[in-house]
This record gives sequence, structure tokens and C-alpha cells, in this order.
Amino acid sequence: MRFLHSFVTPLLLLAAGAAQAASSWGFDDAKLTVSPKKVAGGAKDKDVRQFNDKSPIAETPITFDSSDSLKLLLTIKENGKGKRPHQAFLVLRQQGTTLEAPFPLTVKENGKATVEIKHGDLPVQFAAGSSPLEASVVLASFGSSADGFRKPLFEVELTRDPNATPVAYERPLRYGKQPEIHHVFRADPTSPPKVVSLVFVLAVLATVPALFVGWLVLGANISHLPKALGAAPVAHGVFFGSIVAMEGVFYMYYLSWNLFQALPVIGLVGTAAFLSGTKALGEVQSRRLAGER
Repeated sequence: MRFLHSFVTPLLLLAAGAAQAASSWGFDDAKLTVSPKKVAGGAKDKDVRQFNDKSPIAETPITFDSSDSLKLLLTIKENGKGKRPHQAFLVLRQQGTTLEAPFPLTVKENGKATVEIKHGDLPVQFAAGSSPLEASVVLASFGSSADGFRKPLFEVELTRDPNATPVAYERPLRYGKQPEIHHVFRADPTSPPKVVSLVFVLAVLATVPALFVGWLVLGANISHLPKALGAAPVAHGVFFGSIVAMEGVFYMYYLSWNLFQALPVIGLVGTAAFLSGTKALGEVQSRRLAGER
């Protein structure tokens, strides 16, 4: 029994290790190519590296110039067979920071995957920085049948043409507490100077004598006033009172009222003037038709 126990335990550990190894993602036949900008007549690749998940590139960093394009070809495998995972990314991370940028791989059903990155595809923080980038391949899928894969594989050193326009980084807008705003409201409108008001008051009062002179010239008969008041005292009284009241409203608007206070009163006084004026003018017309005027 002691011999059997000592024999079974290593077998279980070996089987567990084999199952774990068989259920992990990986890749093979990886080829990294750095190519310059295409020109007439073609151009040769600047750098070509081959590697796999077991032996990453341990040589000098990959030089990535502002006019270059970086292309990665590989075969993704699960259990030693080419397969398409749910997630496949080439992740570039700036060393010394937590800033990283994922680039999705285009994967076929047989596991053949490719991704191409141009210098202009990099975030502006990468292009403006001087730290090298650490490149990792990330592979994962749904369920627990396969463990995800992430491993640093090579380094990328960014260079830039000194004659090119320098990269300018603009800090993004962040929503947060802003400085206190003090509103300055426009002062309420004030009445014109008293001197100007007095000038216009005197101009209006100067027309009163001219009004009486005009009545006398046109033949106004003051002796008809008792008869007019006797025939329609309410109409004439209210009409004259509404005219005086309208002048009082204008005075109060000039003195202290605002427009919302004056408009309702103007509407009420105007209605009274219209109704009483109609009756008063009807009484005057009746006397004119009777030949009394």
C-alpha cells in the first residue's frame, strides 16, 4: 500500500501538469518586419526578426522611425494546433508608466494572424515620449478550457526625423471643479436727468394755451357743457377721467413703476376710455344732428 501511494501521487501531478500545459494558448512562426516608407522602385526591409512564444527577441530593441511601418505575422495555437482565439492583441506599453495601447490582430480560422502599425497610429503620448516601448502579445478566449497568454516579447525604440514637425501634446479637457464665477449684472435703467424731464414738461404745458385758442377759433361753445353733462354725465365724466388717469399712469411709470406694473393699468384705463368715449361721442353727434352745434 505504501508503494502504491508513492506511485499514484507523482502520476496525478504529472497528469495535472500535462492538462495545464495542453490547455494554454501560444503562438509559433512569428515574424517581425520593419519597413520604411514605400518609394518608387521599392525599398528593402530595415529589420526582420523571427521568434516564438518560448524564445522572445532578446537582442537589441527594434528601431521604429517616424516613416516606418511595423508588421507582425504569427500562427496562434491551442493544444499545438492553429486556432482562432476570442481576443488577440499586440500591446505596446511605455516603460516606467502604466500607459499602454492595444492593437488587434486580424486572425483567420487556422490561427494565421497579422497586424501592421504605422508611426502615426501610435498615441501622441508615445510619440512625444522618449522611453522605449515594451511589446506583448495577448491571447485569450471564453471559458476555462484555455488559459490566457501574455508575455513581453521585444522592445521598440521610437526615433523621429529631426526635420519633421515636432509632436505637440495637448492636455485633454478634464471635468472638475472650476474657479468661482462672479456675475456682474447690468444696472437697472434709470430715469433721464431732471433737467431733460423739465424741458419736455414745459414743452407740453406750453401747448395748453394753444389748445384753448384753437377751441375758440374753431367755435367751441362752453355753454353746451351743462347740457352735455345732463344728457350723458357718466360717459363724459368717465371719458375725461380716463384721460387724466392715463396721464397719471405715464407719470407713475416714469417715477417708479416698471412695465409689468403699468401695462395692466393701461389696459384697464384704455378700455374705460374706449367704452365711455363711444357714449360721449354719440351724445355729441346727436346734438350735431339736431342742429344745436
